[in-house]
Amino acid sequence: MDLLQAFLLGIIQGLTEFLPVSSSGHLEIGHALLGVKGDNNLLFAVVVHGATVLSTLVVFREDISNLFKGLLAFEWNQETKYVSYLLLSAIPVLILGLLFKEKIESLFTGNLVFVGSMLLITACLLGFTYFAKSREKSIGWLDALIIGIAQAMAVVPGISRSGSTIATGLLLGKKREDMARFSFLMVLIPIIGANFLDLVGGEMSAADSIGVLPLAVGFIAAFISGLLACKWMIKIVKQGKLIYFAAYCLIIGLIAIFAG
Repeated sequence: MDLLQAFLLGIIQGLTEFLPVSSSGHLEIGHALLGVKGDNNLLFAVVVHGATVLSTLVVFREDISNLFKGLLAFEWNQETKYVSYLLLSAIPVLILGLLFKEKIESLFTGNLVFVGSMLLITACLLGFTYFAKSREKSIGWLDALIIGIAQAMAVVPGISRSGSTIATGLLLGKKREDMARFSFLMVLIPIIGANFLDLVGGEMSAADSIGVLPLAVGFIAAFISGLLACKWMIKIVKQGKLIYFAAYCLIIGLIAIFAG
């Protein structure tokens, strides 16, 4: 992987992590179009996902600070309850990752037909939100679990994590602004956990075969583009414009299927 490829893939990751179009799916398409092959595509994906986690921390730094202050009060307050919802939402993807790690990794092979098919599913999910009635319900325990299951399904390349979680929340009648916030915060736990496990397990040693510099370039590109996309996506959800991304996923999904 050269520097230009790493830069372009980093931008793709940063933009598509927060926009409801599947970052993993677009990375697979990007690998195919740029001719990036090999067993280390997953390593690069882990690194740039770490970059978008950092951009999430920056955008939601005040929310995260308030949550920590609430936790440090050591009482059952709104912040403690909210963190509990976030932890509950992470359980489905944790179970899936532990039990089916190798099977999940086997999906990251640049199979455009498969990725395109999953993008069509994402398009359907986003399309359903157009008919969802906006209600003022707050997130509860069952909601957190259901949204967590939606996140777990998004480990498949082509299924948008933000798209599936936000769409699920909206279909459950949750507030648009609350769902954008919950969707972006809930991803922190599984991605940080996955990166930690890869580091402890020695999988990051594969960086030698990619090169430290391309990984660094991809990380920086993903972080900067992720900052912009995260702020943009919050506005999009508030305005209820997810239907446009449904059309985008439909088009890109069909192109990927025919190209594959």
